[in-house]
Amino acid sequence: MIKTKTKKLVLAAMFLCIGLVLPLFTSQIKEIGDTLLPMHLPVMLCGLICGAKYGVVVGATLPILRSVTFGMPPIYPNAIWMAVELLTYGLVIGLLYKGSVKSVYFSLVTAMVAGRLTWAVAKWVLLGLGGKSFTLAMFVTGGFLDAVPGIILQLVLIPFIMAILIKKREKQ
Repeated sequence: MIKTKTKKLVLAAMFLCIGLVLPLFTSQIKEIGDTLLPMHLPVMLCGLICGAKYGVVVGATLPILRSVTFGMPPIYPNAIWMAVELLTYGLVIGLLYKGSVKSVYFSLVTAMVAGRLTWAVAKWVLLGLGGKSFTLAMFVTGGFLDAVPGIILQLVLIPFIMAILIKKREKQ
């Protein structure tokens, strides 16, 4: 039992580190970093591989830690709404995943929708506290249209990685 918990803890730490470093490769050109959503991938993989509670911790911690360490994203409001969004991804994908490739797609798409919705609510609240508005058009543009490359990357790369891991597990 300790070995499994230790392994999950080490893997979660690895996903946290990947989430800290990956945006450094994409943020050199702001538009690429904003559209590829590099912090989403390790959080979702953490939720799938380590489970919901690890996905939540990595998702909630990652944007705050990146903000404190690298100054990006700005802590308020961006890192806060990103923390809410990413913890939702880690939670939902970890709770719904049942061990099969088919389950990866269902849990991934459901987590993506839930994450976008919580991102919108958190952004609406935080911007409202600052006297700014967050409209439906801003939600559609920021949550979906601008994120199409990242969404496609997630829908291709995450199931691909999980299919490899599932096949490896079945051979053991």
